[in-house]
This record gives sequence, structure tokens and C-alpha cells, in this order.
Amino acid sequence: MYVASTRRTSAPPGDARPSRVPTTVLLLGTVSLLTDISAEMVTAYLPFYVVFSLQMSYLQLGLLDGIYIGATAVLRLVGGHVADRVGRHKAVAVVGYGLSAATKLAFTPIGASAAGLGGLIAVDRAGKGLRTAPRDALISLVTPADRLGAAFGAHRAMDTVGAMIGPLSTFAVLTWLTTRPGPIFVISFCFGLLGLIVLVFFVRQPRRERVPGRTVTPRDTLRLLRNRRMRRTTVAAGLLGLATISDAFVFVILQKVSGVSTEWLVLMPVGTAVTFLLAAAPLGRLADRVGRWAMFFAGHVVLFVVYLLLLGPFTGVPLALITVALHGLYYAATDGVLMAHGSTLVPEHLRAGGLSIVQTGQALARFGSSVCFGLLLQQLAFTASVLIAIGALGAALVGVFLLIRPEVSR
Repeated sequence: MYVASTRRTSAPPGDARPSRVPTTVLLLGTVSLLTDISAEMVTAYLPFYVVFSLQMSYLQLGLLDGIYIGATAVLRLVGGHVADRVGRHKAVAVVGYGLSAATKLAFTPIGASAAGLGGLIAVDRAGKGLRTAPRDALISLVTPADRLGAAFGAHRAMDTVGAMIGPLSTFAVLTWLTTRPGPIFVISFCFGLLGLIVLVFFVRQPRRERVPGRTVTPRDTLRLLRNRRMRRTTVAAGLLGLATISDAFVFVILQKVSGVSTEWLVLMPVGTAVTFLLAAAPLGRLADRVGRWAMFFAGHVVLFVVYLLLLGPFTGVPLALITVALHGLYYAATDGVLMAHGSTLVPEHLRAGGLSIVQTGQALARFGSSVCFGLLLQQLAFTASVLIAIGALGAALVGVFLLIRPEVSR
């Protein structure tokens, strides 16, 4: 078992010092920024590549997108547990970031093989699974408890700069250079490599002291689910994840319903990223004051509105702009906020493993959602599929409200 050698606590009452984001958080934000440029170049290109270049079906897109989301699930638990056991969160994160960067060079040789693409995406996402919980644990361990929302918000804002630059880079390559996939994947690899370099040479692992006679075991991590608040948070996040349409489908449907040109498909993530960038830090600070779970729930109410807009109450560029802006607001209110909330439920020596439990439940749920929605689109019209998704999210919101209401807290 490990305990922090220097424990960070909330600022004392009346402390007038300005809130500062720890340097480690900013450095990890830089790593995520560069890595997200790499990842989002591929994410933005994937629907275009699969649907228009490779002429695959919506069901195949759903399976690939489900793998993209869900392949991280089990390895989140592995990465979190190993990081807690050895007390080296940075080292585990380095392995994950390195694995994801290396896979970018293999996309072009794989070609149009659906099985090959699926396997490569699984390896890429395995890297994300290994790194996510240790990285978030590092953020929580160097941040005072009363500023967790602000710290995660700042990190996610920097991450989102990369999410904005990535699709723009893809759009620029497709528009001004070539529609061939090779250059996109090579440039993506270069950004991933830069992020890995920053992590290895600039981010420091917080110094920790080992308590003699005790090591972290998988049972210790799983025992966290005995905590009622931890258990309910994991179940609630999973229920909402199961009722969430993946980004790829949101953008594909929005392009069809709004009637904008297909080139807009790779730009839609940019609209989401702009809103996220503007709102992540302010909403993170607000969540520290009004309650992190309340903010997470409110973000899914915004997502419900996004789904209503996918029914096409109006069309054209206005629909595309409003929808992607609200989509970004949903992410700003939920992404880092959930990890900030989860950090308050887990002791320091089990921080990475505990966060990985919440992340795994959410990832598995989103994997199932993506595959099921792809099947719906394969069998039904867009409108019918979206109506089913609206009903599912509405039911999930009601269920989660009833589940969490007795113990709403920060």
C-alpha cells in the first residue's frame, strides 16, 4: 500500500490566495494536447474513411467505433491497478501513450480490411486504456481537493485544443494536399511522438512512500465497490453511457439531417472542441462550488437537447452550428467533472484503480451503445433510430436521478 509523502488538502478557511493549477497538471495537459491532435486526426478521418472511401456499412462503422470506445475498458482496470501497485503512475502512462503513437504508422498498410482496422483500433485504444487512469490519478494527487474540478477542467481544456487542431489538420490535408490516408496517419504519429517526449522528460512522478508489509491487490481495488457512493456513481455513469450515441454517429446524422456538404463531417468535431475549450475550465470551477455530480447530470440534459435537434426541427448551417456547440457544452460539463467527483470517493493509494472502475463501466456501456445504434441505423431510418435514442436517454436520466438523489454531493 502506498500513501502520499506530502498530502495536499483543501485551502484553509479564509485563504485568499488565487487558485493555481499545479505545474504537473499543465504539463499533462500539454501531453494530452499533442496526443489529442494525433488521436483526433484519426477520429475525424475515420467516418469519412470508412463510409465514403472504403464504402463500409453503418453497422461496420458502429462495430469499429464501438471498438474505438470499448477496447479501452478492461485495460483501464489493468493500468489503474498496476499504477497503484508499483506506485509509478507516470511509467504506466508512458507505456500507454507509446503504444497509441506507434499504431498510427500501421493504419496505411492495413488498408481496407475491416478485421485489420478493428484490430489496429483495438491496440490503439488499449494504449489509451492503460494511460487514462494513471494520468487522471496524477492530476488528482497533485491537486487540493477543493480545486479538483478546476484542475480537471484546465487539463480537459488543453486536451480540447488538441481535439480542435486535430480535425482542422485532417481537413487541411484532405483539402490542400491529398485524400490519400498515408499523410494523415504519418502526421498523426509525429504529434503522438511529441506528446510522449514531453511526458518522459518533463512530467515528474509524485514522490510516494511505501508502507511495509502491504501491497495493493486486485481485491483491494474491487472492494471499493462496497462503498455505496462509489458503486452508485459507477452504475449511474454506465447507465448514461449506455444511452449515449457516439460522436461519429452524431456527426454523420447531423450532416445528413442538416444537409451540409460532406466536407463538414471532419469539421464538426472542431465545433464541439471550440465550445469545450471555452466552457471546460469555467464549468469545472462552477462544479467545485455547486456540486460535481449535479454538473455531470446537467451535462446529460444538454445532450438530450442535442438528440432532439437531430430530429431536424430546422436544417442547414444553423442546425449544424447550434448542435455541435451544445455537444461541446455537454462534454465540458461531464468529461473532467466525472473524474473530479470520482477522485473524492477513492483513497490516494487506490486512486488510479478506483478511477479506472468508473471509466471501465462507462467505456463498456458506450461500446454496447455504439454497436446497437449502428445496428439500428442499418435496419431503421435516421428519425426512428434517433427517437429510440431519445427515449433511452430520457429513461436513463430518470433512473439515474432516482438512484443518486438520496446522496447528491460533491
